[in-house]
Amino acid sequence: MNVQQDDSFEKREAVKEEGVVTSCEETASMETASLEEEESKTRRCWTRFLAIYNEYEFLILIVLAILLAKAYPPLGDEYLAPHITATWIAVIFIFVLAGLGLRTEEFKSAFKQVYFNAFVQLFNFGFVSALVFGITRILVEIGALVPSLADGMVICASLPMAINMVLILTKTADGDEAAAIFNAAFANLVGVFLSPMLILGYLGVNSDVDIVNVFYKLFLRVVLPLIAGQVIQKSSTTVVQFMKAHKYGIKKAQIYALVFIVYTVFCTTFADGATDDVGVGNIFLVIFFQFALLCIVTTIAWFTMRFLFRDEPRLRVMGTFGCTYKTVSVGVPLINAMYENNPNVGLYTLPLLIWHPMQLVIGSFLAPRLKQFVQREKERLSIVDDDDEVKSKSRGDMEATNEMSMIDEAQPEQEGCSGVIDVEQPVEQ
Repeated sequence: MNVQQDDSFEKREAVKEEGVVTSCEETASMETASLEEEESKTRRCWTRFLAIYNEYEFLILIVLAILLAKAYPPLGDEYLAPHITATWIAVIFIFVLAGLGLRTEEFKSAFKQVYFNAFVQLFNFGFVSALVFGITRILVEIGALVPSLADGMVICASLPMAINMVLILTKTADGDEAAAIFNAAFANLVGVFLSPMLILGYLGVNSDVDIVNVFYKLFLRVVLPLIAGQVIQKSSTTVVQFMKAHKYGIKKAQIYALVFIVYTVFCTTFADGATDDVGVGNIFLVIFFQFALLCIVTTIAWFTMRFLFRDEPRLRVMGTFGCTYKTVSVGVPLINAMYENNPNVGLYTLPLLIWHPMQLVIGSFLAPRLKQFVQREKERLSIVDDDDEVKSKSRGDMEATNEMSMIDEAQPEQEGCSGVIDVEQPVEQ
């Protein structure tokens, strides 16, 4: 009897121990699952953050640069030697890269669409800058905008078109890529000379601007590096291959150089107290006016091309972006080279930094709608592009391949029935 009690007691203890072990294992597995879920959430949040950062990296860095400049202006105004590092080294670096990437061989396409190309260039350089100049003078006259920010809006409007943004948005919207490549490259090459003349023509030459010295410095910092980049591109295949292989890193280096220039520019502006008379309200006014102007000139460009190039949908899409978009990669160093000793240089740069993300947002909104427009117009005009022919041919080749494979699969069965019967002829009873 005692032996049976001992056995039952041991069994109960063993069951308890097994229950404890099972409970511990379940708790451990639950804790592991909870940790894995938390790690998964952390990874998803980090991935989402990186995606947002990569998409808006330049804008985020610009905001951080301005905030850091406001926090301690002497760092970028004095200690980092901006008169050497920003106005010379960074500017020359940017324009050498611009020369290396400028595809001047596309200029031959100008002879195919002279009328359209001339319209885009005249609209971008002439009409936009003249319209902005007229509106800003009225705003200054009625006291709605401070002169320094109004001048910055004119400077922004006098710059050439953005290369990468125009090319990417044109391609996304199924626009004419060849026209985009030519107009973007030509505008930036000509803009090195034309933009300073337009700016000085609109704003005049004041005591802060020595026109001879300005063009001399522009030649050394902008023109010569641009020419040097072109010469290297045409003469050294090694450098070209290196550029292609490290395209991502070079693009990042160019962005960081631009951000550094913006940082030192605003350090100088804050250190000299140029923003003391410019309140937050004026900044919001500039944002509103830049947005309104961008919408106005885009609408005018669209309807003008509807009248002039009615049956050229792909050209109209390219012109919608090319007529109004402005470059920040050329504009920031150009402004810095022209107004390096002017305490308002940061305020002159600000309207461009506002225009740049706005054109990206508006362009991203318009691109899918313009692509649908191009497809409708192609159907209406019965236009078949080379790309469409290639796609059609590829589909035809695939269909032919599928038919041949079906025939090949059917042949053994036919041979197995009778080698005399012709499959294409009916069998007589």
